[in-house]
Amino acid sequence: MAQTHLHFDMYIGRKKPESVRNRETACPFCDRDSLTGVLEQRGSMMWLINKYPVLQDTYQTVLIETDDCDGDWSVYSREHAQALLAFGVEKWLELESSGSFCSVLFFKNHGPYSGGSIRHPHMQIVGLNEYDYRQQVKESDFTGVKIDGDAGVELNLSTHPRAGFFEYNVVLTDRDRLDAMAAYLQILAHWVLTCVNPHFQSYNFFFYRQGETLIAKVVPRFVTSPLFIGYGIPQVANNLDEVVREMKKRYF
Repeated sequence: MAQTHLHFDMYIGRKKPESVRNRETACPFCDRDSLTGVLEQRGSMMWLINKYPVLQDTYQTVLIETDDCDGDWSVYSREHAQALLAFGVEKWLELESSGSFCSVLFFKNHGPYSGGSIRHPHMQIVGLNEYDYRQQVKESDFTGVKIDGDAGVELNLSTHPRAGFFEYNVVLTDRDRLDAMAAYLQILAHWVLTCVNPHFQSYNFFFYRQGETLIAKVVPRFVTSPLFIGYGIPQVANNLDEVVREMKKRYF
């Protein structure tokens, strides 16, 4: 029988620092000299083993995005965003191809409603020993109303969101267009934080691979709908075309 749940270690979880809501908490990622388990460093970016592996039967790693604790995808230079995405995708696919895991997650939390605990910008790459997340993913999760795109890459607004309301997909069919994916992720981070979600200031990036296609899903985070929590019913907004027009006007 396929594994249906991951087990969260509450004893380790209680030790994790909380700097998303409590800015008085010392940031562990700013104290570079004290970091352990470093796997690789490229400039201000660092890939290391997660010091607080709260998920059992997993291999948890963290990709620190920058040495600027107040940095974010919405304000990075284009060059840094491109280098960061290339670094993260490389390590994600490296763990996938190792054959050591049933599946590998690659995602980012930003803001108090995103599920993260540390404010310092970072992404996570997590190898799952027994859990195949791909069993929960459908092709329709990534279809939507086209916002922009050209050969090898498309940005769309999901017509079948996984959780509800507005979800944005960057679908990359040409790996040589990874820089274009990075540019779209920067636009989406800015759009979410300034237009969609200025009060909650929270979003997630989720990455998926379907064959040779790479997909990034950007999800603004609010208080989660009770219909989704209680019944697993996602909702889709009825003004997608209006949102697409506004985004095209603002960015394209």
